[in-house]
Amino acid sequence: MSDIMEKNKLHVGLLFGGNSSEHDVSKRSAHNIYDAMDKTHYDVSLFLLTRDGFVLSDAASRRVFNGEDEGTVAAEEQAKVDASNPLAPIWNLSQAKDIDVFFPIIHGNLGEDGTIQGLFRLLKKPYVGSGVLASATAFDKDRTKQVLTANGIRNTKYVVVTPANRDHYDYTTVQAELGTDVFIKPANQGSSIGIHMATNQQEYIDGMADAFRYDYKVLVEETIAGPEEVEISILGNEQPQASKLGAIRVPKQDVFYDYNNKFVDASGVTFEVPVKLDDQLTQEITDMGLKTYAALGLTGMARIDYLVSKDGVPYVGEVNTLPGFTNISLYPQLWEASGISYADLIDRLIDLAIAEFNRQDQLAYDFIPLSDNSAASTYQPKQK
Repeated sequence: MSDIMEKNKLHVGLLFGGNSSEHDVSKRSAHNIYDAMDKTHYDVSLFLLTRDGFVLSDAASRRVFNGEDEGTVAAEEQAKVDASNPLAPIWNLSQAKDIDVFFPIIHGNLGEDGTIQGLFRLLKKPYVGSGVLASATAFDKDRTKQVLTANGIRNTKYVVVTPANRDHYDYTTVQAELGTDVFIKPANQGSSIGIHMATNQQEYIDGMADAFRYDYKVLVEETIAGPEEVEISILGNEQPQASKLGAIRVPKQDVFYDYNNKFVDASGVTFEVPVKLDDQLTQEITDMGLKTYAALGLTGMARIDYLVSKDGVPYVGEVNTLPGFTNISLYPQLWEASGISYADLIDRLIDLAIAEFNRQDQLAYDFIPLSDNSAASTYQPKQK
């Protein structure tokens, strides 16, 4: 760890939960992160973001952490706050005044789309993970693919369907452009929510109807024949490093790694960590991962998913800027396989958060005459 971290017991704000389908996954991730943190180096405050967007206090969050009903605890907490106050939902973050660094582990909406990152910037606090623009870009599948394409990084062919052009993109039109089998995905959604494979007109109609429940922008992508899903973990800021690769094997009867076999019944899913691919393919996927990370301007961490065709051609699928930290999550597993323990990974992420905050703190946001050579301030967590 850095000299700052060695000399100070940092106060970390662990923020988890959220209003996405991965609310409970986030809670499991938070438990693991909390348990892995060396309490001789860290004081930890917990902040649970409920499904309806209310931040619980540290004391209330610990009650939920220890098994009390979230709804009951949240109702008690909300009764204590002036509901007419427009800041009521985040009022409990007023406890954050002495927090040195935030560790958000909210997946999907509000956590990975730049929203919570903007709040941390307003609070003038370091935080783990990518910044506002990078998070928002990576969360939007369309924007991600635009950046990838502009930087020559291979990804699947697709069209974007919105309410304005929905009538034009019927199944016949899409089939002519992308092939008979297509994937339908809401542009801003995670966990395979609203994702469908369509192989005929009725499946396409039904899939589009469901996808539009979750977003007003829907991607329709070509299907890669004989795909294998491969994962890589990236860690770092300006000079990131890549982990070994892992693979996800889904049951033969399943078309793809969907919400059901992620969170409902994963009994047939197997993970190969690390996975042994030929050296050339391994190097290509690694290079694509690092190039994707740089092109999107990511910092801290990301897990990048690939589809590998039956003839061994990799395509970047999705980018996850706040990947899971559950017992079966691939991000920490891949680093374990690469020689970085879970606890050390947490330390590095916190160290990277402070380093990126310090780097950004060197920038001027107001006009400074060239004659003024005063040094910019540098963030220094207080001595405990």
